[in-house]
Order: sequence, then structure tokens, then C-alpha cells
Amino acid sequence: MSLYCTAINWGHGFITHSERERGVIRGYPGDVWVVDDNMRPWMAKVNATTKTKSEAQTIVTAVVDAAQTAWDNNNVEGESSAEKITRLSQKPTDVTLP
Repeated sequence: MSLYCTAINWGHGFITHSERERGVIRGYPGDVWVVDDNMRPWMAKVNATTKTKSEAQTIVTAVVDAAQTAWDNNNVEGESSAEKITRLSQKPTDVTLP
């Protein structure tokens, strides 16, 4: 069973090697995390806020939509599509939570 939550990644120690071995922890845009049910101790450690899948998806979609809009609006006059991709990388793609 997957759990959905939000937690701000503070860097080193946020997810330890032993925690990764214990279960699945997947990060998504907007500080959204999808974890196995047995990762509740990790959720407590990082002060995660539990979300429904729908709430988590709404957060992810909003962040991705904002990134896509920023990408669309970041234009240089006379620049080709290929040059834009070289400069900015590919346009952010939609993300659907598992």
C-alpha cells in the first residue's frame, strides 16, 4: 500500500541508506513523497504531512504546470526550438503519481 505525503528535503540524512533498503521512497515535484506503508517511521522522522493521492497529485500538477509555463515563457528572439531545448533542456513533462 502506498502512502502520500509532503516533507521538505533538508539534504544529508533526509533519507538514509538503511531507510532506502527498508522500503520504497520516491520523490516528486512539490516536495511530494510516495512511500511504502512500512515507511511510517521515516515519515515521523521528517515530520511529513499525510496527503490523499488526490491532494498529492494536485500539488505535483501545480508545480509542473508552473514549470511548464515558465519554460514556455522563456524565449529568446530568433531562437529555434532546438536552440531553446539546448539552452533550457526539455520542457518539463506531466507527472502522474502511482
